[in-house]
Amino acid sequence: MSTTGSALGDSAIMLRRNFKHTVRNPVAVFNAVLFPVVIMVMFVYVLGDAFSVGVDYVDYATPGMILLAVCYGLGATATAVNSDMTKGVIKRFKVMDVSRGAVLTGHVVASMLNNLIAIAAIIGTAFLLGFRSSGSLLDWLSAIGLVVLLAFSIGWFTVALGLAAKTPETAGLGTVPLIMLPFFSSAIVPADKMGPGIRQFAEYQPFTPIIEALRGLLAGTPSAGDTIAAIAWCVGIGVLGYLWATATFKKRA
Repeated sequence: MSTTGSALGDSAIMLRRNFKHTVRNPVAVFNAVLFPVVIMVMFVYVLGDAFSVGVDYVDYATPGMILLAVCYGLGATATAVNSDMTKGVIKRFKVMDVSRGAVLTGHVVASMLNNLIAIAAIIGTAFLLGFRSSGSLLDWLSAIGLVVLLAFSIGWFTVALGLAAKTPETAGLGTVPLIMLPFFSSAIVPADKMGPGIRQFAEYQPFTPIIEALRGLLAGTPSAGDTIAAIAWCVGIGVLGYLWATATFKKRA
């Protein structure tokens, strides 16, 4: 078997292992899939009439809830990565001659699968709550591509956080800023409706252009500026996460 084929086979095994661990953890499943749905129902069905955003609130909120769905599953990924490192599982993989890249890639792809399941649940719930999209097929494909890029990029960053943490508990805690960051963006309300200080922070943090790019694509009014900024942020986060993760893995493993 070629080296490439061996690495792909190892990655598939690691992916299956990590995904099974996630499915068997009810807390991780709730946080990654069900809790974002609960948040969406709360904001749209319970609090939606309190927000004036110029359109139906469910149409406004859905892109932000998609990003929230990506973020809420990160704690389980960081904890799982750190647990493998601190409990010696990765050292056993080395003895078994498992590809080093497969160990990290397995966690990243498992995180992406969890995110895509959560996003599917969010979109399904959004349609049940009255969400309607004017986006074309190309707009939807572009939105899906952006979401996949975001999930891939933030997956690498989360793996890096998990590897850098000292314990599984601190690894999970390290993802809290990422989970909270969408609440300080345009996910819930437009940034221009926020108070001074927080408004500027919301306008210039990475998640706002990603949300606005998704919002424009799903509404059928894509913005080239928001889309380029969103892609740039995703690529930057992904490159940083990949370099940090591989350097930490080589150092600690």
